[in-house]
Amino acid sequence: MSRAELDLAVEWAAAEGWNPGLADAAAFHAADPGGFLMGLRDDTPVACISVVRYGDVFGFLGFYIAHPQARGQGCGIQVWRAGMARLAGRLVGLDGVPAQQDNYRKSGFTLAWRNIRFQGAAPPPAAAPAGVTLVDAKAIPFDRIAAYDRRFFPAPRDGFLSLWIGLPGHGARAALRDGALVGLAVARPCRIGTKIGPLYAADTTIAAALIGDLCAAAAAPVVVDVPETNADAVRLVQAFGLAPAFETARMYTAAAPEIDQHGLFGVTTFELG
Repeated sequence: MSRAELDLAVEWAAAEGWNPGLADAAAFHAADPGGFLMGLRDDTPVACISVVRYGDVFGFLGFYIAHPQARGQGCGIQVWRAGMARLAGRLVGLDGVPAQQDNYRKSGFTLAWRNIRFQGAAPPPAAAPAGVTLVDAKAIPFDRIAAYDRRFFPAPRDGFLSLWIGLPGHGARAALRDGALVGLAVARPCRIGTKIGPLYAADTTIAAALIGDLCAAAAAPVVVDVPETNADAVRLVQAFGLAPAFETARMYTAAAPEIDQHGLFGVTTFELG
């Protein structure tokens, strides 16, 4: 895709009800400028997919959309095949919408866990636990932020992450205890409300403090995409009054990568992982 076509793909995602962030395209493009494909018919965009390469061995697939006027005509499967060819030889992950999960299984993907979208009114502030301080993540040397991110994401994504924590309108908070990073969260304004992701924390009390701090200036509804494998995370958002609204299947082409599931309270995005 050209950069303008990526903006068009974001509009298509919005039309599907995916509620993208207001500045998503800039950060997404930085992750892998060649990782976004658009299918054209008679010079008209008809289908898209993202196939972002991370490091040397991992890739993530998203933005798989055929324009409504082109569905049922083989356009989607052509960009799918081109996208999978670009990720050949890598472990590939995706977040599959319910309507497509059977098709993903036929293409070699297997279920790792469900991600559940919880949303609702902004939770109230929650005090950080004793000994923990919340600071602007941009005040932390970026190499420390990137190293911490690698505990929860299976490959480096420095270009994306540096923009994600610093884009206008994005709020990024880090939790420190004795100088060590014990939490990180980013809130971004979306077409409707605010999404928080990633949300990493050493425990529930730190996650609650990060959410409460970011929500002080957040537009409702507040959205957190929670991996069901973290029961503490599910209980936390339920205690805040957030309700399930949507779910995806996190699927991989081989065994799921080893990450800190206990500390992953909210995934970054369904589109790029």
